Amino acid sequence: MRGEMLALLPQLRSFARFLTGQVASADDLVQETVLRALGALEQFTPGTSMKAWLYTIARNLFYEQARHGRRERDVMSDYAHRPDQPDSAGTERADDLRDLDGAIWRLSPRLREALVLVGVQEMTYAEAARVCGVTVGTIKARVSRARAQIMEYMATGSDHSRREGE
Repeated sequence: MRGEMLALLPQLRSFARFLTGQVASADDLVQETVLRALGALEQFTPGTSMKAWLYTIARNLFYEQARHGRRERDVMSDYAHRPDQPDSAGTERADDLRDLDGAIWRLSPRLREALVLVGVQEMTYAEAARVCGVTVGTIKARVSRARAQIMEYMATGSDHSRREGE
């Protein structure tokens, strides 16, 4: 089981980065997740998804930390000043990626979380539902709304860019 947990660390770190928006905070979250998982290894049910179990622990830890004083606007503020964002002098593709990145971060935390779990982390709807503690239908609806909002934002953003260029 520990080997399976170790193999999932890169994916868990990626999920943690989407939750926190910060490299250092993501690393702290992953470390705390692994410590809690190792301490509760006897609670893991063999034959179930280790990935979903770890993501559930990480998600619960993140929200627990948020309740203790971390607000999303602080995360978003820190995210806006990250040094690892694409260079603003990049190509049109870099602009599109920045627009998409911005659109993702404009989503509500619940929609962003559902989209990341299903779209980026490639979890099934059932696994994502288990991580979030909701029904499969709720996850499907959140992913659908997230995709629709991103498409709307991207369409509005590209129209705005064209108007600025005229």
